[in-house]
Amino acid sequence: MTSPSTGPSSSAPAARAEIGVIGGSGLYDFLDDYETVDLDTPFGRPSDPLVIGEVEGRSVAFVARHGKGHRFPPHRVNYRANVWALRAVGVRQILSPCAVGSLQVDNGPGTVVVPDQVVDRTWGRGHTIFEGEGPVVHIGFADPFCPNGRQVAVDAARLAGLDAVSEGTLVVVNGPRFSSRAESLMHQQAGWSIVGMTAMPEATLARELAMCFTTIAMVTDLDAGVEGGDAVSHEEVLRVFAANVERLKGLLRDAIGQMPAHEDDATATCPCRRSLDGIELPFQLP
Repeated sequence: MTSPSTGPSSSAPAARAEIGVIGGSGLYDFLDDYETVDLDTPFGRPSDPLVIGEVEGRSVAFVARHGKGHRFPPHRVNYRANVWALRAVGVRQILSPCAVGSLQVDNGPGTVVVPDQVVDRTWGRGHTIFEGEGPVVHIGFADPFCPNGRQVAVDAARLAGLDAVSEGTLVVVNGPRFSSRAESLMHQQAGWSIVGMTAMPEATLARELAMCFTTIAMVTDLDAGVEGGDAVSHEEVLRVFAANVERLKGLLRDAIGQMPAHEDDATATCPCRRSLDGIELPFQLP
């Protein structure tokens, strides 16, 4: 792995994008007409080459979170490379759709939840880009998701006719196994809303790179241990997600079209984009 202190290749990719989408199963064909960008990062290669195209008049870069064919389980995804690669092509605003289980019986399969908080219960993943020698970097993470992106996503979900929940806490488990009933009950009693496997460390890495990040979570099941919830199966998760994927694509397209205008790094006003203000960095960002 290349040391982050040396940075990636000094020449930026020719294709550029302003909005990034990190997508999982069912979204690999999100862009119809696109240019493929194959690049390396200080953390290795992304899960797949980026594809860059246009959606609703906006330039969009898409990366398949698990790789095409779903090659990488959630604990093996190269999250650092995926997020770094998006920034390297100009992305500053990320939408991250994912499948989740609901911890609350009122939010059943087909519900879209746009969380405002996260609890990280993962381990063994590359959780930070600042792990080498140099000045220590501490970033604020009290509010993990972009307030502007969240509002746009909620509005787009309701416009698409989806049941939309505008807040909630997403607990991220390591996977690839699903939760035990005891774990699910613990998460529910803590007052958390949904459980997934991929939003962390994506959200942290985006904040470390001064990027806006919004998770759009599609509920596929009631988690085991929730009243009325059976043991979760991989087949059922895929079935429910597939049944809703076209509406999710429509939501993403509408959200992309309504995203705030692209801002230069020096003049950006969103607090996500100001996360590194006043902090000495050990290396230059792309």
